[in-house]
Amino acid sequence: MTTTTTRPFRLGTRPSPMALEQTGRFAELFRARHPETDLDIVSITSEGDQHPGPLAQIGGKGAFTRRADVRLLDGRVEATIACAKDLPGPHDRAPGITVGAVLPREDARDALVLPLGHAPATLAELPPGTRVGTSAPRRAALLRALYPGLVPVPIRGNADSRLARLDAGTLGVDVMLAALAGLRRLGHAERAAQILDPAHWLPASGAGIVVVEHRTGDDTSAKLLAPLTHAPTRVVLDAERAALATLGGGCLTAASVHAVHTPGSETVTVHAVVLDPAGGTPVRTTAVGPSTDAARTGRRAGQQLLHSGAARLLGAPA
Repeated sequence: MTTTTTRPFRLGTRPSPMALEQTGRFAELFRARHPETDLDIVSITSEGDQHPGPLAQIGGKGAFTRRADVRLLDGRVEATIACAKDLPGPHDRAPGITVGAVLPREDARDALVLPLGHAPATLAELPPGTRVGTSAPRRAALLRALYPGLVPVPIRGNADSRLARLDAGTLGVDVMLAALAGLRRLGHAERAAQILDPAHWLPASGAGIVVVEHRTGDDTSAKLLAPLTHAPTRVVLDAERAALATLGGGCLTAASVHAVHTPGSETVTVHAVVLDPAGGTPVRTTAVGPSTDAARTGRRAGQQLLHSGAARLLGAPA
C-alpha cells in the first residue's frame, strides 16, 4: 500500500559530496516507492564542517548529528540521513529519534590510500616513520598494534578534500586510511592501494550502512520509510549498535563491532573487540543469537567484553 502526504517530506543531509551521493541514492528509492509524495533535500551544515581544529574542541565527531537532531526534533525536517559509523553511540543521542530506513550494507572494509604518483605499497611495506592520516581512534589503535613503526596522525575534512590535499602534499601526512565504501561512493575506488583484510584490520561498527531517522511517534514518516529498509542489514545494524551502547561507546571509541547475518538465516553472529589505544592486547568476544532479537545478542556481546576486562581500555589514553 502506498503512503502519501500532502506536505513535502523534508530530508536533512550534510552538503558534502559523499553525503549527497548517498542521499541521491536514497532519493531514487523513495521517489520510486512514493511517486505522489514530494521529497525535499535540506542541507544541514554543522560546526564540524566549519571548525578547522580538532573535533574534540567542539564535542567530538557527532557535531553534524547533534545539529541534525535539533532540526529533526523541532520539526524543520521529517528525517535525516547519515552513515551509521559516523553516528554517536545510542546512549549519547537525544531521546525521541528512531531509525526508519536502513539501506543495504556496502563494503565495510578500510583501504590504504597513497598520493598520486606514489610507488605501489602496502601498510607492511611502508618505511618506519611514515605518517598515516586517520580521524578514527579504531584505526590509530590498529596501526599501533599491527604496524608499530608507522605514525598515526589525525586529519580533518571531507573525504574528497582529504584526497585532494593528500595529492597536493598539504594534508600533513604521507598516506591515509579511508573507508572503501566512501571511496566507491565518490567514484575513487581505484585509489584503494590496499584493501585491508577485515579478519585482521577490524572494520568500524556500522561501516557501509546508511540509515534514515525520523521523530519517534511520527507515524506518517515511519510508514513512508519502513518499506525502504533492507531487513538483513537492519539485523546487523541493531546488533552492532546495541553492543556499542552497552560499551558506552560511539564513533570515537577504539572498538569494532561487526555482525554477520546471512539472509534466510535464523541467527546473527556478533564479533566485538575493544582495542588498546596504545597498541596493546585487545579484548575480544563473539556472541550468537536469534536474528529476531539482534539487539539482545549485541548487548550480550558488549556485556561479555566488559566482564572480560574491556572497561580498562575504554577511554584509555593513546
